[in-house]
Amino acid sequence: MDEALSHLSSSDPRLAFLIEAHTKPAFLPHTNYYHELVDSIISQQLSVKAARTIEGRFKDLFGGEFPSPEQILEKDVEELRAVGLSRPKARYIQDLAMKILDGTVTFDTLDSLTNQEIVDELTKVKGIGVWTVHMFLMFCMGRLDVLPVGDLGIRNGIMKLYELDTLPDAVAIETIARANKWHPYESVASWYIWQSLDNTPSV
Repeated sequence: MDEALSHLSSSDPRLAFLIEAHTKPAFLPHTNYYHELVDSIISQQLSVKAARTIEGRFKDLFGGEFPSPEQILEKDVEELRAVGLSRPKARYIQDLAMKILDGTVTFDTLDSLTNQEIVDELTKVKGIGVWTVHMFLMFCMGRLDVLPVGDLGIRNGIMKLYELDTLPDAVAIETIARANKWHPYESVASWYIWQSLDNTPSV
């Protein structure tokens, strides 16, 4: 991380200001990819508090333990909805379970794939979009070279930091990142931009 902060501070004076003003980030990767993706689906468009409540009820439906894909498919949509999941989210979680069991989505080779290959792999699941995979890459896999160009917080933060007149699109964000030599630490740069807005991304 020290190498990342040194690189970004020397490459981008505006980021250097944010790095000086905020604490050092901690990316804590883990390999419980299945659990993380289910939680990501549950928490979409919910506050952290609401998501935790539903996640607790979801586990209670399976005796207090996080269910296997097989166990998820033993429940019908209405049983999943009863714990607070919307109908689409219940179907998305079932789709993830089915794709894991039929081998469409596999986790054993995920670490060897590029970021884009992981995006391509995981967006096969209904309800998992590019933004969710970008958050997964950053905060679950701990990849430091992810640029979440579709994140509204990043767009707002970059507009503010670089004094732009309009919200930047993906091309503009990529251009700014390239011009300021963020690579290979785009995730770290993005984390500081979130902090500049007092914004915490939620998967």
